[in-house]
Amino acid sequence: MVDTQVRELEDLVTMMRRELHQIPELGLEEQQTAAYIRNKLVEFGVTETYEVLGTGTIAVLRGAKAGKTLAFRSDIDALPVAEETGYAFASKTPGKMHACGHDGHMATLLGFIAYLHRHPERIQGTLVFVFQPAEEGPGGAELIMQTGILQKLGVEEIVGLHVFPDLPAGKISCRPGAMMARNAEVTITIKGVSSHGAQPQLGEDAIVAAGGVISGLNSILARNIGPLDNVVLTFGTIYGGEAMNIVAKEVVLHGTMRAFDDAVYDEVVRRVELLASEIAKGYGCEAEVDFNHMYRVVDNDPQMVAVLEKVAADYYVETPPYLIAEDFSWYQQEIPGVFFFLGIRDEEKGYTYPLHSSKLKFDEVNLLLGIQTYVNLIVGLNGE
Repeated sequence: MVDTQVRELEDLVTMMRRELHQIPELGLEEQQTAAYIRNKLVEFGVTETYEVLGTGTIAVLRGAKAGKTLAFRSDIDALPVAEETGYAFASKTPGKMHACGHDGHMATLLGFIAYLHRHPERIQGTLVFVFQPAEEGPGGAELIMQTGILQKLGVEEIVGLHVFPDLPAGKISCRPGAMMARNAEVTITIKGVSSHGAQPQLGEDAIVAAGGVISGLNSILARNIGPLDNVVLTFGTIYGGEAMNIVAKEVVLHGTMRAFDDAVYDEVVRRVELLASEIAKGYGCEAEVDFNHMYRVVDNDPQMVAVLEKVAADYYVETPPYLIAEDFSWYQQEIPGVFFFLGIRDEEKGYTYPLHSSKLKFDEVNLLLGIQTYVNLIVGLNGE
């Protein structure tokens, strides 16, 4: 499964993951992280590098053997989460944590580069390594694509992974086509007229209207979207009102919307905008709907998935689609790509907490399987 040469990297990968875990930084603020990555690239003999977006880094290795130009991507940002792992190497920055495993992704990609530094004969064609900021927001993949650097380097295919606590350690999983959803942030502002709570007839209650809007929007999923089309519309926060005895003049709803199909996504957007406005009018209020369209569908190239399944062999399993989102999808808008999950679940150790949890934990030895898969993909994607 993992060969001896890759296993020799365990101590290095463990050290890098733990050092990176201690310096979490939010999107486009990853100064320490970028410096760490760039120092390691120098240590591993990489001489061709490009700085992008301030904190992003693109590294390139060119082999003597002909082959494709393949890119491998790691996100580098953290989350505004207060860590509760109990790790001896816990975050040194209060309120920030690598709660989505990006420390593991960086250690995997750096470990892959270290492997190639030790075994340059394994380099085939041109290999491009993308250390991308701001996956959690505002979407560093889209920003990198806008720079045009991957296009200038001639990237033909791109590969990425994500540690995944739903999947047992020792497995990777993927699927052809839609694997992760397109998503948007939704804000609905409902405006009414305030009055004394003892004279509600003199006002237009935004809270009552908000209740009607939330209930009414659920009918979109029940009656306007096909039962086999996976869509989520969830409102996670609601703010409004001034005092317990005043009819609320404004309520703001914040939520998320996700879908696998662009046509379905567009239809939900249209109906949310229409229904929210019309329902609010029924209560004498007005509704303003704002969509922040974020990431696209992670749509895996079927031929690349077939190669992945072949090189992974007995440790590959097909994943069901997930309505979580990932900005790797922006690369796939222009470049054929495959994105796969790397299992980190270990029930005996209690490593079962989900992504974005303040208690997310995993063993670094699991990252070696990611490195091995990358190594195998160099050969597989070059048709050997």
